[in-house]
Amino acid sequence: MADTTSVENLNKEISAIIPVKEEKKAPAKPRKRVAPKQKVFMVKSRRKMAIARARLTKGNGRITINNVNINLFKPKEVRELILEPVNFSSSTRDIANSSDIKVNVYGGGRSGQAQASRTAIAKAIASASGSDIIKNAYLKYDRTLVVDDVRQVEPKKFLGTKARARFQKSYR
Repeated sequence: MADTTSVENLNKEISAIIPVKEEKKAPAKPRKRVAPKQKVFMVKSRRKMAIARARLTKGNGRITINNVNINLFKPKEVRELILEPVNFSSSTRDIANSSDIKVNVYGGGRSGQAQASRTAIAKAIASASGSDIIKNAYLKYDRTLVVDDVRQVEPKKFLGTKARARFQKSYR
């Protein structure tokens, strides 16, 4: 009995000198809220100096360009140009009405931005359809709906007023 008490006393003295590391349980991490997975189609398009990025998600049929509703665009011609891939057929209209399309476009002018956003919307609808039928129909109708037209204006050179024009030289 004396041996056990002396061993206990010795253990107490050692634990007082060298603290025993106790295993600490890590506090429970809060669970991250994970939204249910839904298909998101991201596409990019370019025209002249404009770059458009379109994001198609499941929704109510809203189309926004730079956080502005498409119905608020004033020149009617520009609005119709942008909505051309949506109004192409009944199947494309169904896809657009059952999803939200957000387009961010920057660079270039109004015409280049409108054409870039038009191509981006068409690419998003074609990828959301899940088959090549709509893409091939777009290609037959107008190739620039699906394929980027990246031609740009040639830059002006020195010794001239435009890219290729030169000042006239007088010999007399």
